[in-house]
Amino acid sequence: MISAVCTLFEGHYHYGVATLSNSLYIKGFRGTVYVGYRGSLPDWVSKDKKEHIGKWKDAITVSPVDGIQLVFLQLVTSYSLTNYKPDFMLELWEGPAKDADALFYFDPDIVVVDSWTCFEQWVQCGVAVCEDINSPLQEFHPRRQGWRDYFKNYNIDLQFKNQIYVNGGFVGLSKKNISFLTLWIKLQERMGDAIGGLDKSIFLNQVHNSTILRREGFQFFDKSDQDALNATIEAYHGKISYIGKDGMGFIPGEATMIHALGSSKPWRINHFARFFKGRIPRKEDVVYWEYSKSPILAHSRREIRKKQIAIKISKFLGRFYRV
Repeated sequence: MISAVCTLFEGHYHYGVATLSNSLYIKGFRGTVYVGYRGSLPDWVSKDKKEHIGKWKDAITVSPVDGIQLVFLQLVTSYSLTNYKPDFMLELWEGPAKDADALFYFDPDIVVVDSWTCFEQWVQCGVAVCEDINSPLQEFHPRRQGWRDYFKNYNIDLQFKNQIYVNGGFVGLSKKNISFLTLWIKLQERMGDAIGGLDKSIFLNQVHNSTILRREGFQFFDKSDQDALNATIEAYHGKISYIGKDGMGFIPGEATMIHALGSSKPWRINHFARFFKGRIPRKEDVVYWEYSKSPILAHSRREIRKKQIAIKISKFLGRFYRV
């Protein structure tokens, strides 16, 4: 199977891109990671070699080690990048990733901790998705009913599948399920009317600060792309393959990946400052710095060592001290 991976970033999330890519390589992925970005590129990306790839005239390819390459593609869109996921995936499959049998999207704050073989097996079961921390949503939960009522106005019928509410940070699918992406795009475009446009999202300046238009009563689309993704699952007639909350490390169990939710990203945390607020390092922090070392070095080795020492000290002191 030929597989390709993609992600999206702007600003400081480039650190996550590097560690995500490291984890993919360490866990056995071999191939291309397509990185859609807005703004400037970080220092660890060499900008000397530019080439024409698909519709992108100034694509930049980085090959940190044999077997994996990162292709940086500058995006020109008014969309919030979190709402651009299905569009980017479809553009890749219609362009530079046209030969890929399977395509996977990961948010840049995810670290892969299971064998890449598991992911390739997963997409053969259907569209691969992972349960969100806020799951489940019952069949007649106001959010689900809100989606049905809203999309019915656009002649799109949703059919309840199960109570699982999935996270928008990961989607994997084989090419035979490419119609899922076109459907997701269609629902997002219709959703745009309700949230004030697809330039709106739960994020503002790369932190959780929503710009989504608020409605009276229940907020059916306050997570924009994630809500549209879940509505698409109900509109889609193909197979969906779910893994539970343990899949992203939200609950104890054997994780497939670790997803650092919220604004406190591992690369921005001062662990001693957090410790004095009674917070010990999370597994997201431990895993991030473990996979940050190679083959891509976005942080200096000194910084990585300092962070790992701070994590160990904070975890040790946390046994004796709590606020």
